[in-house]
Amino acid sequence: MTTAPVKDQRRLLDLQALDTRAAKLAHQRRTLPVLATLAELEGRAEDLHRAQVEAKTLASDTRRELAKAESDVEQVRSRAARHQAKLDAGTGLSRELVALQDEVAQLAKRQAVLEEAQLEVMERLEAAEARVADLDTQEKAIAADVERHAAERDAAFATIDGELAEVAAERSRVAGEIGDELLDLYEYARRRTGGLGAVALHGHRTDGAQADFSLSELAAIDAAAPEEVLTSEAHGYVLVRLDDAR
Repeated sequence: MTTAPVKDQRRLLDLQALDTRAAKLAHQRRTLPVLATLAELEGRAEDLHRAQVEAKTLASDTRRELAKAESDVEQVRSRAARHQAKLDAGTGLSRELVALQDEVAQLAKRQAVLEEAQLEVMERLEAAEARVADLDTQEKAIAADVERHAAERDAAFATIDGELAEVAAERSRVAGEIGDELLDLYEYARRRTGGLGAVALHGHRTDGAQADFSLSELAAIDAAAPEEVLTSEAHGYVLVRLDDAR
């Protein structure tokens, strides 16, 4: 049987209040609405980053495609210009000049096809670069939102952490006023129940937790000396008697 001074037993309720407050603050810290907002923003930022990588890759590929198209057009133009220069000079056999005329005509058709393809690539590049610019604008806007909400989160964390530090300091002081055996019993109950170590008991009625006592427990409660430490058979938490009402 564990015994402890009545004042120590009642001090457990102060300790429990502090532990409950700390648990609520920790829960508040984990569930701040701004955390969900930040998670959503960061998810959108990741999506935008992936889209931007794809858009920049497409734009880069299209630039190379345009460079190739421009080179093809330039080669045809140069070849046509050389042939035209020979025709303008009028040197060479007549059949050679006729062949040159035919090739210049074919080159003109080829150039028209290549220039049309070049134009199509230019239009695609313009669209790709516009997509990159749009995504860049979106990324900057998201980054600004993340920074703003992160500052809000940090401010909330600082406030809660300050309160937690105050609670921890007070808890340390209160725990230091309680005997080791009683404190160990309380801590064991808290681990067992997931946070509840002591419950106020008014006669046969508990505060802060529902407890159904067996007849033997009720008899033990009625018969226990004030210094005797009572615990719940079902849950293990310490029952702190506050009066003799039945």
